[in-house]
Amino acid sequence: MTNLVIVESPAKAKTIEKYLGKGFTVRSSYGHIRDIQKKGMGIDIPNGFAPQYEVSPDKKKTVTELKKLAKGAETVWLATDEDREGEAIAWHLAEALNLNVAETKRIVFHEITKSAIQKAIAEPRTVDMDLVEAQQARRILDRIVGFELSPILWKKIRTGLSAGRVQSVAVRLIVEREREVDAFQSEFVFRLQGTLALLDEQKKSVGEVEVKRNAAFDTEAEAETFLKTLSQGQLTVANLEEKPAKKSPKPPFTTSTLQQEAAAKLGFSVKQTMSVAQRLYESGKITYMRTDSLNLSEEAIASARQVVSAQYGEAFSQSRRFKTKNADAQEAHEAIRPTDFSVSEVSGERNEQRLYQLIWRRAIASQMSDARLKRTTVDIAISNLPDEKLVAKGEVVEFEGFLKVYHSDGDKEAGILPPMQIGQSLDLGSLIVRQSFSRAPARYNEASLVRTLEEMGIGRPSTYAPTIDTIQARGYVVKEDREGQPREYRQLSLTASGLEAETLTEMAGSEKNKLFPTDIAGIVNDFLVKHFGEVLDYKFTANVEDEFDVIAQGKESWQQMLQNFYQQFHPKVEAAEDVSREEAGQSRLLGNDPASGQPMFVKIGRFGPYVQLGDGENDEKPRFASLVAGQKMDTIKIEEALELFKLPRVVGEATESFSASAIDGTVFSVEKGQEIIAKQGPFGPYLEYGPKKYAPIKGFDPLSISLEDSMALVEAKIVAEAEKIVRVFKGTDVVILKGRWGPYITDVTTKKNAKIAKTEDPHTLTLEECQKRLDEAPAPKKRGRAAAKKAPAKKAPAKKTTAKKTTAKKAAPKKKS
Repeated sequence: MTNLVIVESPAKAKTIEKYLGKGFTVRSSYGHIRDIQKKGMGIDIPNGFAPQYEVSPDKKKTVTELKKLAKGAETVWLATDEDREGEAIAWHLAEALNLNVAETKRIVFHEITKSAIQKAIAEPRTVDMDLVEAQQARRILDRIVGFELSPILWKKIRTGLSAGRVQSVAVRLIVEREREVDAFQSEFVFRLQGTLALLDEQKKSVGEVEVKRNAAFDTEAEAETFLKTLSQGQLTVANLEEKPAKKSPKPPFTTSTLQQEAAAKLGFSVKQTMSVAQRLYESGKITYMRTDSLNLSEEAIASARQVVSAQYGEAFSQSRRFKTKNADAQEAHEAIRPTDFSVSEVSGERNEQRLYQLIWRRAIASQMSDARLKRTTVDIAISNLPDEKLVAKGEVVEFEGFLKVYHSDGDKEAGILPPMQIGQSLDLGSLIVRQSFSRAPARYNEASLVRTLEEMGIGRPSTYAPTIDTIQARGYVVKEDREGQPREYRQLSLTASGLEAETLTEMAGSEKNKLFPTDIAGIVNDFLVKHFGEVLDYKFTANVEDEFDVIAQGKESWQQMLQNFYQQFHPKVEAAEDVSREEAGQSRLLGNDPASGQPMFVKIGRFGPYVQLGDGENDEKPRFASLVAGQKMDTIKIEEALELFKLPRVVGEATESFSASAIDGTVFSVEKGQEIIAKQGPFGPYLEYGPKKYAPIKGFDPLSISLEDSMALVEAKIVAEAEKIVRVFKGTDVVILKGRWGPYITDVTTKKNAKIAKTEDPHTLTLEECQKRLDEAPAPKKRGRAAAKKAPAKKAPAKKTTAKKTTAKKAAPKKKS
């Protein structure tokens, strides 16, 4: 073998090997092969922050194979991705494979095409150590922050929590937005819009005109007076203004704008967008997808010009060069675009086709002419309201330009107005004045959070998706839909028949795919902001990113940058040892119970937020109650907390017997007269309908759920339990059950589980096949105390501190009611 080319992904390896031909063997490293060792911090701080790297356990076999291939090759080419992460992987490969970093050939390409690969081979360079050191500085700083902050959170708030430089700032944004929403007080005004009939000289209708009043009414009475007066006046065209206008296309996609547009137009999550884009890149269809550059190469611009002219005509072509806002952009050298503009559609998986179409349209539109428009504004006078007017607006597209292929949200056309003349009369059609409520600040979705982080200079293209993944995986944020609440509003309608006022109902405040902070997110955020405010400061975090850019340019020492940070950061870690658990957990006194006079607190525990009645003094045991869905530690009032102690609540007795039989003959049932009790447990509210018989309550309040609804939930649970047993192998412990993701095999004694493919029919599996899969399946993970005994918790590094030991009350015990 003459040449060994090492890339990151196997999909990319196949494509590149095809382009390079004989003499070249292309192999994949499957991403990172080394990382900072997991045992301890893995960083020698006194020795210049030297990182202690180790080959990842799952990559040892890969490294062994690559070493063998490298020894037999005359030349090794490191062809990892062209961003900092890719540069670092190339360096790690050189180190792990015992290659001379200064001499090993490094090649980069922005697209996987034959010409790009051949050009890269013809113009090799060596590993850029400035980029490596910038990535290394980021990795080390993030490890230090996480390693020193997380144990503080474990000791002061709850075990299992984590903190991170970018992740904690993202959580802070979401927590602060949620509090803005909670504090928001909605106000309302009354807005007028509707239609008028345009009349000719014979007073016949010749068209319909949509109109509105620019100013809103403060009260319903004002609106009613206006409509009554207008109904008795004459309406005429007072002024008509036509202006030429134009719309220009947006630049081609960067990572963040692709994520935002894919969310808006295709409904993709940030993670899904990056996954699909990765596949398109590796198959040679688009350029590299992690970039903050708006630039297009001269070859790409020329290719786009040729395609536009051929498909739409010369008039539609306009070459453009967009300037990247971030002058320090180091992630890539070109925006996201198709590798071949003449290919407007690709084959393959549906989501790949949809995302490719979006990328192609946006990129090709960026090289097209402006759309030319004619905008018309018409003022309509009211004879008996001389100081008032109604306004009609219309828009006509005279030349489509880029709108031929791409429409953004702001490119929606206004209505087209009929031909009109000054002095022309109009007649009343239908005018509606509607009570309009002001909206709270919008909660973040994944795309808008990415946009905000980018605007603030926090994070880089490669970090957005992992950050959003992390804050959800850590339990700080949940992404979900939430139903709105019914809200009444007033509406006045004026037609030729007269004026009508009515009260209508709308659903207000519904949310779709929004990011909501959990209670623990608020507590951790407040603790970190109070004691580590600089680390969570938005400007500080952005400035750290800028410093990484400076290191990447070779203008600053990474060790000195880390030293400056650590000198300010570590003393605060030591000082935080003095904070009590009560203060860190933000226990809040709600007031005193009117009946007993005992104090009532809201706290956070192992299973989430709860209310505590009593302080445990005078040997009187406190009572505990978990918060129910929709309640927040920040906003719960003592009146709401007192209601929680009404649980457990006897809903009533089962009105009839109900049973369902499983395939093995097991009967699940509830008997008539059985007491049904609503309870609140650590994992949410549930119904108890007999010894060890539970049905979760979803969509109902345990304090008010009716007996009828309770019976429906109980019966649904009984049916689900019976249907869970799919198949039983008599005389054995092997059973096939239906789980959340479909059927699976389990051994009821060992608790081992084995998978069943979606394409398989569980009824056709033999006992021997099921037993074989169970034998090959990994042992079940131990949970709770058993797991804790087997693997003791990681200890925080010893710190020299004069902090006094503090004691704190134990968290609330696990309770089901």
